Amino acid sequence: MRGLCGSIITAGALIGLGLSALGLGTRYQNLAGNDPASITYLKWVQLDTPMMLIIVVLLSSLIVGLATAFLGLAYHHERRHYERTHGLSESMSRATR
Repeated sequence: MRGLCGSIITAGALIGLGLSALGLGTRYQNLAGNDPASITYLKWVQLDTPMMLIIVVLLSSLIVGLATAFLGLAYHHERRHYERTHGLSESMSRATR
């Protein structure tokens, strides 16, 4: 269940990052001026503060979601392994009685 929740958080963060990329594109599309062939680079400090906050929050939720998914899957497999080996040791001890 933890792995599933982590993957849902990750998917939401990736969707949010895609939407924020579209938002950045529409927000700063006229920054180049009249020459569409020129490339204009926008630095991180030149972004709007809400855009910076949105990107930072989405990136942090992406990292948290990935960590939750991987750790949740690791604990899930560890628990299944423990249940399997514990069940085998009980059946072996009953057979020797």
